[in-house]
Formats: sequence, structure tokens, C-alpha cells
Amino acid sequence: MEISHSEQTGDHGFFEINGHKLYWEQYGSDDAPVLLLLHHGLGSIRSWRRQISAFTNAGWRVIAYDRWGYGRSDLRPQFAEYFLLNDAEEAYALLHHLGIHRLSLLGHSDGGSIALLMASERPDLIERMVVVAAHIYFEPTMLPGLEMISEASKQPPYSKALEREHGDRARHLVDSWVRHWGETNPQKLDMRERLPKITCPTLVIQGELDEHATPQHAVDISEGVQDGQLWLIPDIHHMPPHEIPEEFNQRVLRFLAAQEH
Repeated sequence: MEISHSEQTGDHGFFEINGHKLYWEQYGSDDAPVLLLLHHGLGSIRSWRRQISAFTNAGWRVIAYDRWGYGRSDLRPQFAEYFLLNDAEEAYALLHHLGIHRLSLLGHSDGGSIALLMASERPDLIERMVVVAAHIYFEPTMLPGLEMISEASKQPPYSKALEREHGDRARHLVDSWVRHWGETNPQKLDMRERLPKITCPTLVIQGELDEHATPQHAVDISEGVQDGQLWLIPDIHHMPPHEIPEEFNQRVLRFLAAQEH
């Protein structure tokens, strides 16, 4: 892994790694416990706008960044076969660069899967973890879900929202991301054998109406980790942080507050 210098101004900056730059931001006190936010498959730092102030006001040092290809980070030509694992490695490199060696995680969808990978690879570093609508194996519901995203992304208001987050690269991002998941061998999506390696307390959240996974998916994650809790939310789809932000924030903060600072 090639790591280069960081361009930094105040509480945000660019971190160069593997030949591309990642844009990051941080909020809150430097001596507060750290919470890293990992955005969903077509998201960015902006995806957490309903959460960041709530978490910093509750006493957390919040770090969020645009993964490679998203937001203000560099363009990603395509998604490699094991890009989630590569993204987990880049997240740890960014944390090391920022001098962070113990933290909690909050990840949504692809970001939730990355959080699970991080906690399975380095369980000594993660204190608590919240994963939202994460995926650990293939389900038949995923393919029509991808088609729905592809079609919706071509029309307002979703197309406009993607342009606000990713600029003129939004179309390329959607097409390459959908293509990757549509062409990936389902057997290579299976992460279940990693779950027993995850030792930190883990809150698993999923809407019962999630378009991309059945409730059983969340059950399997919560039962697969060593210390899992489950919150299945009635009448909620794939985006709990956006659909019910106040209830979501309160529930997540209650779980994180059990941490010994």
C-alpha cells in the first residue's frame, strides 16, 4: 500500500494513498472518543448530515470521509473485485495518519460491510460498532434492487441528489458500481466466516422493508458476531439514517454511551 502526504486545512483535508486522494473531515474535540462514519454505496460525507451534529453534541469526535470515487475524493475508474476489503485497509491507513488507534464505527450498507471487515481484521482497535443495512452474502432481492437504483438514478430528484454529492462524476459512479455488483460472483460476497472474529459490542440495524435484503440478513449478522444486538425497524426501508434521523440518532447514541470512555 502506497501512502503519500496529506494536504490539510483545519478540520478537513486530503490524504493520498495508493495513487489517489481521499477527502476527510472531522468534528468535535480532539480529546473526545472517536466515531468513524462509513457512508453507503452511492453516498458521501453529505449522507451523514443528519447525524454529525447530533453525535458531536453528544460528546463524540466524529470523522467522516469520502471513499475513493465518491464526493470530493478522486475519481475511481472502476470497482475492483475485492474493493470493500481494499476500502477497509484505506480506512485504517487514514485513521493511522490522523493518529487514531482506538475508535467506534458506524457504517451504512457498503459502509456497514466495510465496518464488519475492519472489525474482523483488527478487533483490538474497535470498541463498539453500529452497522446499518450491511450485506454479508448474496440474496435474490439484491438484483432487482440494483435495477431499481440504476433506473431511479437517471431521474430527478435522485439524479440531482447524486450530482450534489458527486458532481459531474455521478453517472460514472452509479454505472460502475451497479455493474460491479451485477457481475460479481455471489460466492465471493459471503463474509459469514469472518463474523465470529468480531469481538466488540455490535448493534445491527435494518429496516424490515429494506429493498436489498431480508430481515434474516440482519439476524444472521447479529447472531454471527460475538456480542450482537438487533434493531429491526418496522415500516422502514434501506435508509434509516435518512428516514427516521432523530429516532436513529437517539438509538445509536444510547448504544454508544455504554462504552467506557
